[in-house]
Amino acid sequence: MFYLDRAATTPVRREVLEAMWPWLTGGFGNPSSTHGLGDQAARGLSAARGQVAEVLGCRPGEVVFTAGGTEGANTAVKGIALAAPRGRHVVTSAIEHEAVLESCRYLERFHGFAVTVLPVDSTGRVDPDVLAAALRPDTTLVSVAHADNEVGTVQDLPVLGAVARSVGARFHTDAVQSAPWLPVGLDVLGVDALSFSGHKLGAPKGTGVLVVRSGVPVEPLVHGGGQERGRRSGTEDVAGAVAVSTALALAAAGRSDSATQATATRDAVIAGVLHEVPSALVTGSLDHRLPGHASFCFPGVTGETVLLELERRDVVSSSGSACAAGSTEASHVLTALGLSEDVARSAVRLTFDATLSAADVPLVVRAVAEAVSTVRAMRWVY
Repeated sequence: MFYLDRAATTPVRREVLEAMWPWLTGGFGNPSSTHGLGDQAARGLSAARGQVAEVLGCRPGEVVFTAGGTEGANTAVKGIALAAPRGRHVVTSAIEHEAVLESCRYLERFHGFAVTVLPVDSTGRVDPDVLAAALRPDTTLVSVAHADNEVGTVQDLPVLGAVARSVGARFHTDAVQSAPWLPVGLDVLGVDALSFSGHKLGAPKGTGVLVVRSGVPVEPLVHGGGQERGRRSGTEDVAGAVAVSTALALAAAGRSDSATQATATRDAVIAGVLHEVPSALVTGSLDHRLPGHASFCFPGVTGETVLLELERRDVVSSSGSACAAGSTEASHVLTALGLSEDVARSAVRLTFDATLSAADVPLVVRAVAEAVSTVRAMRWVY
């Protein structure tokens, strides 16, 4: 079986399970407790925080452990906007994950914020000039994802961040998709906050990280005992923190070689599919794209039926965001790129890591071509 849905989730790495195990057994103490077990857990939590900080080039105190990318994005968007706003205007893009878009809508509905949604070009990129034109004296936050999960397009965040800072606005980025592949960090990306999820890196679901630059106030979503320096109350998940920190370190250590291999495989998959299915459309940018990410539309068929045929051929993939799986609505990301709703419903996304070899590519390409051909033949029959 070819598992080509890594943008949705990844298997937990053995090294991560082994790192977690002591904190699920003997080291089960509450990090806030003052006895020996509690102190042991607190040291484990501190070490995990330090490991994340080392990889991301930030201070340990800037790291907040969360339950995943959705919580991190919600905390960043709502928390920064509400904590000390210079105004009640936020800016985001039309292709953001629902976690960001719904957080912006929440601010609009319940707190009187104005929300500007930036258009993107046909490849999914945000134009810095368009961002500059949207900024106002009361803009308090801009949130644009580093890389899109559906089409793999990577944004030029240092440039976009500089535009936002020129008016004094804070900048958050959803780095869920880019963290496994690209260097991420507050200074590397030129942002004030970034969030990502552990299960895209080989850690369990329900783990994640939010990094907030020192001096940026954040109103917490969850109030209580003041854990995580008052930014996320609740007893800390030490094993989860160890898991996500270990997974992040492992991803960073092998990133260069993995990205090189996955980029070559990605380009071969795209070229192969376009050759075997001439009517296929590549979605997203070819020049600014995540490694291991090949996404297409096949006009005249539905993506869901192609996926069923692919699974019959032992290729597991998806039509886009796992969070929207089962929805009959066309992807808001693909329609924002200018595709019609009918074409958007024909989307198929193949996402993989460096274990997909050059020898595997012809098998995957043939499976895609056969699946599309079978679905088209079925349309003529029925």
